[in-house]
Amino acid sequence: MAMLGKRRPPRPASGHSGLARTSESKAPSTSSDHANADRSAPLVIERLAHDGRGVAHAANGKTVFVDQALPGEQVEVAVHVTRKRYDEAHIKSLLTESEQRVTPPCPHFGHCGGCDLQHLSIDAQRTHKREVVRELFSRQGITLEDIGSIEGSSQGYRRRARLGVKVDSEGNTRLGFRAANSHRLVDIERCPVLVDALQRLLTPLRALIKTLAAPRLVGHIELISMPDVQVVLVRQLKEHAEDLERWQAFAHQQPVALGTWSGRDTPTLHWHGAPPALEESLTLEGQSPLTLSFAPGDFLQVNAEVNQQMVAQVVHWLAPKPGQKLLDLFAGIGNFSVPLAAAGADVHAVEGNAAMVARLAINAQRNQLMISGQQADLSDPGSVKQLLTDHHECDALVLDPPRSGGEAICQALTRNPVPKVVYISCDPATLARDAAHLVHAGYRIKQVAVADMFLHTAHMETLMVFEHGG
Repeated sequence: MAMLGKRRPPRPASGHSGLARTSESKAPSTSSDHANADRSAPLVIERLAHDGRGVAHAANGKTVFVDQALPGEQVEVAVHVTRKRYDEAHIKSLLTESEQRVTPPCPHFGHCGGCDLQHLSIDAQRTHKREVVRELFSRQGITLEDIGSIEGSSQGYRRRARLGVKVDSEGNTRLGFRAANSHRLVDIERCPVLVDALQRLLTPLRALIKTLAAPRLVGHIELISMPDVQVVLVRQLKEHAEDLERWQAFAHQQPVALGTWSGRDTPTLHWHGAPPALEESLTLEGQSPLTLSFAPGDFLQVNAEVNQQMVAQVVHWLAPKPGQKLLDLFAGIGNFSVPLAAAGADVHAVEGNAAMVARLAINAQRNQLMISGQQADLSDPGSVKQLLTDHHECDALVLDPPRSGGEAICQALTRNPVPKVVYISCDPATLARDAAHLVHAGYRIKQVAVADMFLHTAHMETLMVFEHGG
């Protein structure tokens, strides 16, 4: 146990370079019969799957999902996973190239597990996301006509990121993100989707980690960018006095606000220096600037620009009049509650996390607003039924659930309808499922918009307005 967390001496070379292992990871192995099977005949990519992979059909009719392939391209592929109903493959040779193909801006594309649509033009990415929403709703028997778009900058947008730290068997330290479908860490030198202030921290962070006496005691590093301060949060599995001095020197040199989460099972946060003011700022037309405080661990959208547009869109759609009663479910720290209350609504906010309920109350008071709130399990049908009964005079409901969606709420709304529902979703599949409950109960879809919250990825935010038909 004396060696816990200590850097181990390098082992003799295994005969395979790190580059070779990285390349091999792009084609994960499977059964010996099929892992290295090549397609002798070229395939034509017909469309994109929801996750952004190209879809083709082999000569025998079997579906093939091809990494990094685009519609219209003709490719020779190597199959790396064979399943009963479909194969998974990667490009061995690109024979014809789509006009929508672009040079990926990141040197780690194809190795890092994030940003897997970088080879597709930004306009085409956004079109693809709208078509994914349209198709998922069509599977529920719902036709969507016009789908609006909320778009942010094509530059670095991510103001929050978690970097893994790994010391491999040869003693080499890696700092970065996980490879796709793998626990393997890809060493990241540059990340174009990070805001500039965080991207500038990558090189000095890597240099620091290489000097640590016990790098294995570092689980991960979280970076948060605020307008006036950059925050570095270190997950320290066990305190190490010598390394803490190195971290403190780093924080002074950069400078950054440094915090450490210490302990294995129930980590506690300690700030080394004055705690930074972690604040979300929202400025909406016709309103005074709003400020929302948050704490490490609270949910915060990674794209500040797109989040501001989403909030403005929801406020515009609802256009609350003074005294209008509104329920905000999965309210978090008040991302929608506070602006809607500032616009005049009488807001009751509900959130499952007790700490965020308390933070929302502080944010309401800070902005001199009256917002009532409570903690409730919004996945529990009984809790939801009671909530809608207690607020049966509600004029509108805002619903911003996690990826699992808000099915219990939408099912309850079929029996206790609210005149207007705004649903903000990070998973269009669960949104389509939940929307079907509402539509079958007499709700009409009035507005739809897809927000490009996560540029260069297949992920998106979708906003919808439902009105009850009577």
